[in-house]
Amino acid sequence: MRIIPRLDIKGSNLIKCVNLEGLRVVGDPNKYAIDYYKNGADELIFLDIVASLYSRNSLHNIIKTACKNIFIPFTVGGGIRSVDDALKIFDSGADKISLNTKAVQNPKLISDLSKRFGSQSVVASIEAKKFDKKWKIYIEAGKEQTNQDAIDWAKKVSDLGAGEILLTSIDNEGTCLGYDLDLINSVSNATTIPVIASGGFGKLNDLNLASQAGADAISVAHMLHYKKISISEIREKAIESNIKVRKFNQKFDLSIKNS
Repeated sequence: MRIIPRLDIKGSNLIKCVNLEGLRVVGDPNKYAIDYYKNGADELIFLDIVASLYSRNSLHNIIKTACKNIFIPFTVGGGIRSVDDALKIFDSGADKISLNTKAVQNPKLISDLSKRFGSQSVVASIEAKKFDKKWKIYIEAGKEQTNQDAIDWAKKVSDLGAGEILLTSIDNEGTCLGYDLDLINSVSNATTIPVIASGGFGKLNDLNLASQAGADAISVAHMLHYKKISISEIREKAIESNIKVRKFNQKFDLSIKNS
């Protein structure tokens, strides 16, 4: 089980929202990213949440700064429309790219990127909202509903070559009321690729519940940003619950940073 802080970014600011609405500025994303790295995050996710709306990705400088101070894998998403866009993100220092809007509009983009960079580098971001016991996917940072079923889309992105799914429940996002376990379970059972649970983490037991539902990793934002919980507390809960997590040696990791 990987513990992955998620940093949603607008312009140069780390922001947070509820149900993907009502943006609130939190602070400098790089300061938070470095703090999460120092405290044992397994990976990081940087998402430019308005990139698709404005047909651009503004994370290049943030990524380049992060690379100088952070030595864990990180995923970057938002506004990636082509292989060339992805190449620029990788050249800036990202380990993986995340796709949502453009992948839905042009599914072939997933296979093109997977063939060029490897499936392990391509993360399909699925933002889903529940309607009558089924989930529909949304694009444009949760602004636009599609008619596509989230479970069917999860199967398709796996078949197209995505190596991982970042699965966000719009209903639960920012609420701290727990993950949508039915959604996680349904997607996990429908695919063979790893699933990152996102949207709703609010207490330590949410880690256990997500794991039981089939998640391979959890994405955490609000509770970390506002220091209501720490990465070490989450890791300790995982160890206590016999959930496999990476051992974190703080002195070793920081000695790499300072070398």
